[in-house]
Amino acid sequence: MQIEEPYQKQIEDIWKILQDVKDPEIPVLSILDLGIVREVQVNSEKENLQVVVTITPTYSGCPAMDVIHMDIRLRLLEHGYKNTVVKQSLSPAWTTDWMTEAGKKKLKQYGIAPPNPKQQFCHIKEFFEEEAVQCPHCNSYHTKLISQFGSTACKALYQCNDCKETFDYFKCH
Repeated sequence: MQIEEPYQKQIEDIWKILQDVKDPEIPVLSILDLGIVREVQVNSEKENLQVVVTITPTYSGCPAMDVIHMDIRLRLLEHGYKNTVVKQSLSPAWTTDWMTEAGKKKLKQYGIAPPNPKQQFCHIKEFFEEEAVQCPHCNSYHTKLISQFGSTACKALYQCNDCKETFDYFKCH
């Protein structure tokens, strides 16, 4: 017999609402696609419900976190959750492993190479060379790094040697 938490239905509803909160830097991704939402709690505070959403930034100092924080509060307010607290947790540090597979597919369709499942090095001498990154436009691995930083600090800028398109790569970390 499973004992259900008194606010289980509200927690499930809140997770559904959070699916609509988009990353302001990559609007095709929700904060759930990114995997930055770590926990949702609902507590009774006197006669009001208090919602506590814990998020982890993709990297320390991410400028999008203030907007995400505000968007979470506004979205929950639209659905009647007036007492909302958004907390940031830096430990454990966010990793691209927390991204959903659906989110990685959305990145590729948007023209951003998703993070590789693991660093793509075959030999120890290659460890200090560029990572093999697949072009999101033509699927070629014949690409080159142009800059360690792309349109945002969490992305690198690459160019495909086959189709000649430049593209962002969501860096592994």
